[in-house]
Amino acid sequence: MYCPFCSATETKVIDSRLVADGHQIRRRRECITCSERFTTFETAELLMPRIIKRDGSREPFNEDKMRSGLIRALEKRPVSIEQVELGINKVKSQMRATGEREVSSELLGNFIMEQLKTLDKVAYVRFASVYRSFEDIREFGEEIARLDDD
Repeated sequence: MYCPFCSATETKVIDSRLVADGHQIRRRRECITCSERFTTFETAELLMPRIIKRDGSREPFNEDKMRSGLIRALEKRPVSIEQVELGINKVKSQMRATGEREVSSELLGNFIMEQLKTLDKVAYVRFASVYRSFEDIREFGEEIARLDDD
């Protein structure tokens, strides 16, 4: 690991702990040359399925795109970043659990909506309104009624 301060290659690990519900390891490091301390995060790099869009095109899974959509739906809602990250990890696990090399964007959207439903009902309705292209207030009402039934 290169030191971000002096670019030396010799660093020592001072502390390690699991974070993000065990999906990451946080390591506190110290440079042997300049004695500066810094933090690194280690995650397993797992192959994610490609996404088949509604128009039939295919693109790689983009975690940042999913994160920005979730954060947009959760804007001004009482949900912590840690809860968002945990939800993202759950969606990624669900996608890998399909065992498929490619999954439809519809399936991914449904996984995201399931997570939003558990995180915040208002954010769920916001996301669903864009994802399902609600045309009028009646569709909002129907979706809210479905939430009440659950």
